[in-house]
Amino acid sequence: MYVSEMLQYQAELYGLKNNKKRIQEVISQTGLTLEKHKKIKQLSKGYRQRVGLACAIIHDPQVLILDEPTTGLDPNQIIEIRQLIKELSKNKTVLLSTHLMQEVEAICDEIIVIHQGKIKEQFLLHEKDSKYPNRTMEEIFVLLTKSSS
Repeated sequence: MYVSEMLQYQAELYGLKNNKKRIQEVISQTGLTLEKHKKIKQLSKGYRQRVGLACAIIHDPQVLILDEPTTGLDPNQIIEIRQLIKELSKNKTVLLSTHLMQEVEAICDEIIVIHQGKIKEQFLLHEKDSKYPNRTMEEIFVLLTKSSS
C-alpha cells in the first residue's frame, strides 16, 4: 500500500468524517509529506515508524500507547520522533514502554518502573534527583529490578 492509501484505510476503519483533511493533518504532523505517494515497503525504518504513528493517531485518541517507538532509528530520526511524541503529549496521555532509559529522560514527565508485572516505583522526572541523588536512570532501574530477579 501507499502511505496515503494506508491512512485512508485507517480513517475508514474508524469511520472518520472529512477524512481527507484529517489525513493531510496527520501526514504533516508526522513528517510524511514527501513520502505520502510512496509504497510503505519502499520507506526507511524511520519513515515506516512514522506511518505506524500516523495510523495510531488518525482518529485522534485521548490515550496513545507506544511500545519502543524509536527502536532501530538513527540519531536524527530518534530526535524527530521524540519531538513528535512530546508534541502529542500536550493534548493527550501518552504511555511509553521502553527499555532505553535515555528515552525516559528525554520524553517522560512521569516514570513508572515495572518489573515482572509489578510496579516497583513511580515518580515524576523532576523528583528523580531528590529521590535518587547522583544516580542515572540506568542505575535506578538496576537498583529497582535486580534484587527480585
